[in-house]
Amino acid sequence: MNYYPFHMIQEISPRPVLFIAGKNAYSKYFSEDTFKLATEPKELFIVKDANHVDLPYTQKDKIPFNKIDSFFK
Repeated sequence: MNYYPFHMIQEISPRPVLFIAGKNAYSKYFSEDTFKLATEPKELFIVKDANHVDLPYTQKDKIPFNKIDSFFK
């Protein structure tokens, strides 16, 4: 109950982190806020015309596979 998942977000660095959120997602603020707390290297990718459940549940064509692939390469 008292667990705060971003208590040590800065400790991820120097490992790269990629945040992906739908532009119309009710939870987009969560990715944006976490992105602000994270240290470099970091990247925030917003998928236009997507909401919270589009990305991975209902609209698999909206998953940015090219972005994910390039991030890991």
